[in-house]
Amino acid sequence: MLSRVAERLYWSARYLERVENTARLVSVYDDLLFDLPHNVVEISWYNLIEINSGIEAFNNRYKVQDERNVVKFLLSDDDNPSSLLNSIKLVRENIRTTRDVLPNEMWELINELDLFAKQNIKQGINRSARHAYLNTIIESCQKIIGLLAATMDRDAGWQFLILGRYLERADMNTRILDAAASLMMQSQQEQDLELGQVVWSKVLKSQSAYLSFRRTMRSSIRGAKAVTFLLNDKYFPRSQHYCLEQIKVAAAELPRSGIVIMSADRLLKETRSVEHSSDLNHEFSDYLNDIQLSIITLHQQITENWFNFQKGEAA
Repeated sequence: MLSRVAERLYWSARYLERVENTARLVSVYDDLLFDLPHNVVEISWYNLIEINSGIEAFNNRYKVQDERNVVKFLLSDDDNPSSLLNSIKLVRENIRTTRDVLPNEMWELINELDLFAKQNIKQGINRSARHAYLNTIIESCQKIIGLLAATMDRDAGWQFLILGRYLERADMNTRILDAAASLMMQSQQEQDLELGQVVWSKVLKSQSAYLSFRRTMRSSIRGAKAVTFLLNDKYFPRSQHYCLEQIKVAAAELPRSGIVIMSADRLLKETRSVEHSSDLNHEFSDYLNDIQLSIITLHQQITENWFNFQKGEAA
C-alpha cells in the first residue's frame, strides 16, 4: 500500500471518530444542564475548550465564554480545525482520494453526513434541537463504521483505519474523563455524592457504557468505579485498555511495527485504577494530561514509521 494512501485512511478514521466524539462530548454537557441538582454547581462550558486544547483559538475568536460561543466553536467554527464541520469535511476529502480501496457505499454515506451536518448546523447550536441533531450525527458515524466492519477486507488498509480510530478514541476518552473530574472539583465536599451520581452516569451514557458498567461492576455509580471501568475494562470497546490493545493488534499486522507496539504497551502499563473518588483531583488531571501527551507521541511514531516516505513508496 502506498504511504500516502495509508496516511489518508488513518486520518479518515481519526476524523470520523473525532466527529462522533465531539458530538458525544457536547451532548453529555447538554444533558447535564437538565439533570444537575439546582444550586449545586454551575456548569462552565469553557471547560470543553480547555480540555480540547483550543484556548488560544477560541480567545482569538470570541470575547464571551458562554454556552453558545463554546458550542459554535466546537461544532461549526471555521477557525477551529477540529470543529465538527471541519472534521467531516476532512473525512470526506480523505475518503474522496482513497475511494478505490474503500466500499463504494462509503462515499454516499459520508456525503449524506456532510449535507445533513451543514444544512442543520443551527439545530446543533441552538439548545432546543441540539439533542436530536447530535444523535443523528453519532448514528451516521456508527453507520459508516458498521459498513466498514461488514464489507472491508482485513488488509493493510483496514489496519490503518483501526490505528486511527482507536488512537483518536483513546485520546477523547481521557478528555471526557478530564471534563467530568474538573466539574466535580468545582463542587463543595458535601455536594459530591449528589452531583457525582448525575455526572458519572452521564459520562457513562456519553460513551454508551451505562449498561456495560452495570453488568461488569455490579455496583452503584461512583466516580472511582466509573473511571476505573472506562480506563481498565478489557472488553468494553471504548475503554482505554481496549483501545490500546486494538492498536497493538493492528500494528502487529503491519511491517516495522516494533516501536509502535512498545509505546502502546507502555501506555497499557501506565493505565491505572482509581481506588476512591477523592483521588479524582488535580493530580489525576495531570495524569490524564500525561496520557494525552503519550498518545501524541504514539501518533508521531506511527507517522514516522509508515507515512514519511517518498511519494510512491509503500507503507
